[in-house]
Amino acid sequence: MSGGSGSILDGLDAEQRVAAETLLGPVCVLAGAGSGKTRTITHRIAHGVTSGVYTAERVMALTFTTRAAGELRSRLRELGAGGVSARTFHSAALAQLSYFWPQLVGGPLPRVLPGKAATLAQAAEGLRLRLDTAALRDVAGEIEWRKVTALGMDAYERTARTRTLPGGLGVEAMVELHRAYESLKDERRQLDFEDVLLVTAGMIEAEPRVAEQVHESYRFFVVDEYQDVSPLQQRLLDLWLGSRSELCVVGDASQTIYSFTGATSEYLLGFGSRYEDATVVRLERNHRSTQPVLDLANRLMRGRPGALELRPAAPAPGPQPTSAGHPDDAGEADAVADAVAAQLREGTAPEQIAVLCRVNAQLALVEQAFARKGISTRVLGSARFFEHPAVQRAMLELHSLAGAPQRGPLFQVVSDVLRQAGWTLEPPAGAGAERERWEVLTALVELADRAPEGATLRAFADELFARKSSQHEPSVSAVVLSTLHSSKGLEWDSVHILGLNEGLLPISHARGLEAIDEERRLLYVGITRARRSLSLTWSGEGLRGQRRQPSRFLDELRSGTRDARRGDAG
Repeated sequence: MSGGSGSILDGLDAEQRVAAETLLGPVCVLAGAGSGKTRTITHRIAHGVTSGVYTAERVMALTFTTRAAGELRSRLRELGAGGVSARTFHSAALAQLSYFWPQLVGGPLPRVLPGKAATLAQAAEGLRLRLDTAALRDVAGEIEWRKVTALGMDAYERTARTRTLPGGLGVEAMVELHRAYESLKDERRQLDFEDVLLVTAGMIEAEPRVAEQVHESYRFFVVDEYQDVSPLQQRLLDLWLGSRSELCVVGDASQTIYSFTGATSEYLLGFGSRYEDATVVRLERNHRSTQPVLDLANRLMRGRPGALELRPAAPAPGPQPTSAGHPDDAGEADAVADAVAAQLREGTAPEQIAVLCRVNAQLALVEQAFARKGISTRVLGSARFFEHPAVQRAMLELHSLAGAPQRGPLFQVVSDVLRQAGWTLEPPAGAGAERERWEVLTALVELADRAPEGATLRAFADELFARKSSQHEPSVSAVVLSTLHSSKGLEWDSVHILGLNEGLLPISHARGLEAIDEERRLLYVGITRARRSLSLTWSGEGLRGQRRQPSRFLDELRSGTRDARRGDAG
């Protein structure tokens, strides 16, 4: 599209148009789910370029994932603004660092590590700490959190005393490991992912001529998903801006679901206070979902900080969301599979149906239930269950034992093998890779527990390998299985959210009001993925008859749903 700016703004609703026409000064766009935020900011940038207010090369559009940056670039090209730089924070910082490093320090930029695990393992070995792969991944996450929240080592040591630390490490051992990791990295002239932002920020602060060149290169900034910005990213953004205020931010506090990585919605919610002359635009007109779905989403978030009141862009009647409890996890998975099978018979395309849950391991029973009905599935955003390293190792061990005489019932044999691999009946205290490994191994134990009476280890191992093999068959059209985190930014005609139980949603390691509110926002993200049809389910029993309670969030939502089994109001 290369016509005049009037044609660029055609098709925007009234609020979107206000945001797109406000080209100068600080602008904050509070964009609710399904309100067309990407459309709004790309049309705003294109309008600024085609009207001559912006020089394309001096505009920087920032986001948080390579996929999102690619989508921005694609849309801007279509709108005639292909010269605009659309990048992630890290990509933009790395480009500047690569340019200025030879001038300031001399020689090539230090190597940027693809990951922390190898260096961390060597640091741990030097301290005679025994940490497995999952614990190393979690320690890497702790280092990332320290850096993006802009904590020095002393401040981190104080804060660490209030955190659940991975690997069974105490505060002193954790701090010592952090220091050893940083020393190894410095000795080898290496940078990690977060160092790229830290060093770029330090370079701009320390060198006036670098700051001058950066300010000359970019004048206008747009930040998408601003609720996900970390203190370190905000510091760098402030340095890029300097004394100017040509900044447009777009976000939704109700979709802040990455606080565990250091993201905070405080900068979004405080934007109007920080810039007293800011234009604040609220996009509450939803172009995606039906009125009953939006009513449920609004009910969940009502009274929360920054919550927007979503309303349909046009009259949007639709079926009332359903809710239903089931006797156990397997029964819940079967019920969801039955509901999806009915939708497929009615003509809904498989790729327009999604099944969402809190953690990836919950999908094992779902995959099994769908496979029995011959329904193709694909897992979104993470490795499939049978591709998880812990599952693969367990399967090999079970297969190697399958030829020997079986000692005891299948459940006992499988759980004994997994206990030797580190599985316990109780989950680890914190989140992260250790928790993920526990979840997938627990899912294996649950599969064994659900096996027919008298099932042999040989039959069980053969079934696991058959399931793994069948998942590699290509499927052009398939029902989407996803965690709630991975579903963000996507939408489907029909969404099924399962596992609305205490301990799952909210997750058991979510302690305190802030953590529970994050779980609430995660459910909100799931609800607002649905265009037309939405179902919520839970189970009354988990592994080995362990009783489960419905999620506390259901108490607030049941009046906006009908019972899927009886058809009456919740």
